[in-house]
Amino acid sequence: MSTATERTGLDPVLVEVVGSAFSTIVEEMSETLVKAAYSPNIKERRDCTASLFDAEGQAIAQDEGGSPLHLGSLMGIVASLRQRFSPEQIQPGDVFIGNDPYTGGGSHLPDIVLAAPIFVDGELAAWAATLAHHADFGDRGHAHIFQEAIRIPPVHLVTAGARQDELLQLILLNCQVPEERIADLRAQEAALRVAVTRYTELCARYGRETVQAIGAELLDYTERRTRAAIAEFPDGAYEFSDRFDCPELDDELTLRVRIVVSGDEMLFDFSGNPPQVRASVNVVWTGLYAAVYYTIKTLIDPDIAPNAGLYRPVTIEAPEGSIINCSAPAAVNGRSETCQRIVDLIQGALAPAVPERVTGASNGANTGVHFSGRDAARGREFVYLETIGGGSGARFNKDGLDGVQVHMTNTSNLPVESLETEYPLMVEAYEFIEDSGGTGEHRGGMGIRRRIRVEAPDVHFWLDTSRQKSQPWGVFGGGPGASARCVLSDDARPIDHGYTVLQPGQWASIETAGAGGYGDPGRRDQERIDADLEDGRITEDTARHHRS
Repeated sequence: MSTATERTGLDPVLVEVVGSAFSTIVEEMSETLVKAAYSPNIKERRDCTASLFDAEGQAIAQDEGGSPLHLGSLMGIVASLRQRFSPEQIQPGDVFIGNDPYTGGGSHLPDIVLAAPIFVDGELAAWAATLAHHADFGDRGHAHIFQEAIRIPPVHLVTAGARQDELLQLILLNCQVPEERIADLRAQEAALRVAVTRYTELCARYGRETVQAIGAELLDYTERRTRAAIAEFPDGAYEFSDRFDCPELDDELTLRVRIVVSGDEMLFDFSGNPPQVRASVNVVWTGLYAAVYYTIKTLIDPDIAPNAGLYRPVTIEAPEGSIINCSAPAAVNGRSETCQRIVDLIQGALAPAVPERVTGASNGANTGVHFSGRDAARGREFVYLETIGGGSGARFNKDGLDGVQVHMTNTSNLPVESLETEYPLMVEAYEFIEDSGGTGEHRGGMGIRRRIRVEAPDVHFWLDTSRQKSQPWGVFGGGPGASARCVLSDDARPIDHGYTVLQPGQWASIETAGAGGYGDPGRRDQERIDADLEDGRITEDTARHHRS
């Protein structure tokens, strides 16, 4: 960074100090949100994130513990606010709220974004934003976005310190569990107050202009590192296609990408993808961009700061009205399923260019289970949402990870004890699925089996997943991982497009996909075969296959 800091006149040590302070601010925001939240999805699963933006809305720091897809929900919020409100309408003490993917508020409706301007010396110096996935809005249709939840364009929730109670009441009236929503929204506001305080303290110590200049320099530095890393890729055009299924679709679709590497820039061409569908798996442009930027970061340099400088050497082209760049009023609730596969597409395309940086296909889904209904014992409505991990793709020098969240999701496991305490549900099985990882010199990760029994009448069960009809592919001779599936108790009604109703004693067993292997299975050594067999990752039949 020395050459650039000499050019800008900034002390390189100070740049590092302030840059670390930015990262600390967003981490503290995130921890405040988690500790203050009420709902299990946030306080236990950490389905939330926090970001800091400069005055123009460019991301300068993001909580790296959050889900990469949440970047998409935050990417357009400040630009939308600056477009919707004049400078005179943005004041100290304001808090804005939004969730609508078509007006800059998010990438699907459960992700509610709160944003606050940060004023220093009377000038708008930066923005802070928090996002939380509000596990509400269960038992909804997904033909179009009007069915999925209340749409909130970016508007004032708090104006110069005064809460807009009428707006808040309107929002809460459209929620199934309003007591959770109000508590979680207050937790998001608390995180914003942390950001305002810490950023103001930083400016008081080093000066507003210096802090802002360092923010700009950090973006330039990230751009330089990104360009240098891209320049190491062989120039050329790389293509890949893959099959995509979900419970909402009758037929499989084919997703595709063409990537052109030219010097220190990359073009991602998504032309030829299917038109948007009457289902929830459409992706708005912010979700597409988040998936591309995440994949670039993981392939070129995982240590690069996740800020807007990463975006500059990258061009993304996608036809409007397609499943990966949809237009209103397409439904988008399950957009993470498609975003996961966008990552797989990019990895598959670039495998010939950078074989030691890619992995076998991971489980290719964000398997979401939704149980909702009336909890008579507790006297309240409930909505239980969880995304269950699966296999992670094998790498050139390591096995894939078992039963983890991959790529665009980064949420934690909801402990069984918390689940059974909060909801009229019982977990009867929670285990890895043996032989679900693809064979290879390095094997793919295993999927998860989670069987949940309901203890209340008329519990509505909804399943989001993918890879039920196809398998996560392996690379360079590695075998495919096992497909996903959902099994219901014998007396349960078969699932129709991902949806059914369960009665007391009935259960749903969700089995997530494994992941693809890496390299020739014949090169897997005897010691690892024995360890896999002992740990239950593979069966005796698979062990014999490896040995032969």
